[in-house]
Order: sequence, then C-alpha cells, then structure tokens
Amino acid sequence: MATTLNTANEFILLSLPLNAKPTTSVKDDTDSWLQNTLNGGKTFVSNFEIPEFKIGSLDNLIVDSEDLSKIDNQIGGFVVKIVEILASLNETGSKTSYKTISINNTPVQEYLENFKWDSRKFKFDKSIKELIQAIANESIQLDNDVRATYTNYTNAKTNLAAAERKKTGDLSVRSLHDLVKPEDFILNSDHLTTVLIVVPKSLKHDFESSYESLSQNVVPGCASILSTDSEYILYNVHLFKKIVQEFIANARERKFIPREFNYSEELIDQLKQEHDNAASLEHSIRVQLVRLTKTAYSDIFMNWFHIKALRIYVESVLRYGLPPHFNTKLIAVPPKNLAKCKAELIDAYGYLSGNAFAKNKKGKIDKEDVSLNQYASMVDTEYEPFVIYTVTL
Repeated sequence: MATTLNTANEFILLSLPLNAKPTTSVKDDTDSWLQNTLNGGKTFVSNFEIPEFKIGSLDNLIVDSEDLSKIDNQIGGFVVKIVEILASLNETGSKTSYKTISINNTPVQEYLENFKWDSRKFKFDKSIKELIQAIANESIQLDNDVRATYTNYTNAKTNLAAAERKKTGDLSVRSLHDLVKPEDFILNSDHLTTVLIVVPKSLKHDFESSYESLSQNVVPGCASILSTDSEYILYNVHLFKKIVQEFIANARERKFIPREFNYSEELIDQLKQEHDNAASLEHSIRVQLVRLTKTAYSDIFMNWFHIKALRIYVESVLRYGLPPHFNTKLIAVPPKNLAKCKAELIDAYGYLSGNAFAKNKKGKIDKEDVSLNQYASMVDTEYEPFVIYTVTL
C-alpha cells in the first residue's frame, strides 16, 4: 500500500528530463515506475509544477545556483527555529509540528501536493536573481521579526518568573507583602516598631519562650503568628526602636531568621502591581508571539519551497540544457526509507550523469575527466547524476 502524505515527513524533490526512462524497467515510463516500482510502490508521488523563468547567461545561472544553495539552507533554518519556538510554547508537538501548522490555511501536506508558483507575489517579469533577492529579503525580515518578539517574550517571561519567586518559596525567602496587614505593625510611633521573625517549626517552643529575653524593652506577650508553611512560622514582635539591632543579632544566634521588612501601603501596592503588570505583559507578548510565528511559519515555508522550485529549475537547466522542460515530482517517502529510495533512483537513472558527470569508483564526480563541462567542474562532488533534493519536516 502506497504511503500517504499524512504518514510521511521525508520528501524527495526530483527533476528528470522529459524523455528519461528507468533502466531497471524497460516497459515503464518514469511516471508509472515512480508510482508502482520505486520502493515497492510504497511512495506517494505527485507533480511539482515549476513554471518557466527568465534565463540569463550560463555564468549568471552558476551564480544563481550558488546563491540558491545558501538561501535554501538559510530559510530552512528559519523554519526549524520557528518550529522550536512554537514547541517551546507548547503550541505543537516537536515531532509532528509540520502537521499542526497550516500553510496559508492549508495543511502542509496538501500545500506540498498542490504547490503552485505565486505569480502575484513573485512576478515572472523578474530575473531569477531578482526573485531570489525578493524571497530572501522577505524571509529574513520575517525571521528578524520572530526573533525580536521571541526575545521580548523571553525577557517578559524572566521578569514574571522573578515576580513569581517573590510570591513563592518558603517564608525565609519569599516576599511577605501579601501575607501581612497594617494591624500587624506598630506604625507612626516615635519609640516603638515591629520586626518580623521567621522561625523553624522545630524551634517554635524555644522562640515563644525566649523572644522576650532576646533584649530589653520587648513588649511582653506581643509575638503573634502571621503565617505558616511546611517548614517555618512567621511572627511579628513589637519592641523599642533603639534595641532592634541587638534583638536581631541575638535572634540570629538562636537560629531564628529576621526578615527585613518596612511596612508601606504604597510599596505593597507597588509590588502587587509589578506582578500583575509582569503577568499581563507576558501573556500579551505570548499571544502576539504565537500569532506571529504561525503566520511567519506559513509565509517562510511557502518562500522556502519557492526557493526550492527556483533551485530545481536552475539546476535542471544547467544539467539538462534547453528547452527548460522537465519532469518534476514530489515524492513522499515512508519513514526510514529515504536512503533506499535514493539508491533505487540512482540505479534507475544513474546513466543521466553521462560524461559530464562521470563518477569514479567511489561514486564521486570525477573532476579530472577532460569531458567535464564548465558547470560540472564547479559543482559539489556529492551531486547525484540528476537533480534531487530531500526535505525532512
């Protein structure tokens, strides 16, 4: 049973001359061989329609080829980064993200199957170089926007985490502003003040029986429990201002934990407002980031495959010559079958290398072959004997 687009995350983009036939099957043409024989017929094959573009000189095409290779990898990196961001926001599953993000309101698989050049956006009256530049510029700007917003979100998330830490943790470290009330303090007195002491629960009896003697001028029987957690108890103690430092020093010696805290309605309101603002900003930027990344993913993904279409076209002209009419296919490959499919394609169409792409015994292009043409002498020695690119989502 042939694979479907929904079960594949690896794809082959293939371009062959129109008259190419597989040497492994004398009775099949390319279309029927790809559909029925490649990988035992367990692939999904569809046409990958590429229009004709304005062709310049051979030198220009070679430069275009080099530029396309760089831009293809760069935009592919943009796609990967956006998927990582969405996964970090729990907006996708990391292994199936391409299945959960639509491309221009169309599932990714359906977009690939029905790929069509966007001539309204990237017009045919432009040269290939101009098209490359336009696609690259838009993709880079989108990536910059996503990264800038992601940085803003990371900062907002960090600020919120800092604000949350003030509200969490045990009583020895957390903020106390939401645990105390005005009546817990002696305020506006010339002589008396209030200190807050955090006491381990194991020392509760020790503290309650000894706090009055930690220094002179402690108000008798004044200690009250303001809050407790699993490890500590928060007390307030009223005493004369002049002996605060002595009381604190003696409390530390007894392993009680003084908390520096000056009660202020304004400060308490300010801290609460800071947390609320941090939470609101984090949520707002997160919503903005999710919306932006999904839109950018759609646009950058489409741009990526427009670059691939250009790359296939340019490489096909350089490989096969004019007129620029080729058999271009999208092949959805079952999981873990990519290498097998490529090997079968090379067996069937390896003859297309000809003298221009003669290979040595190691399977590499033989650059010492005197029959190499100008383009072939410049290409990467890992090139296959026909135009083929793989995509993993």
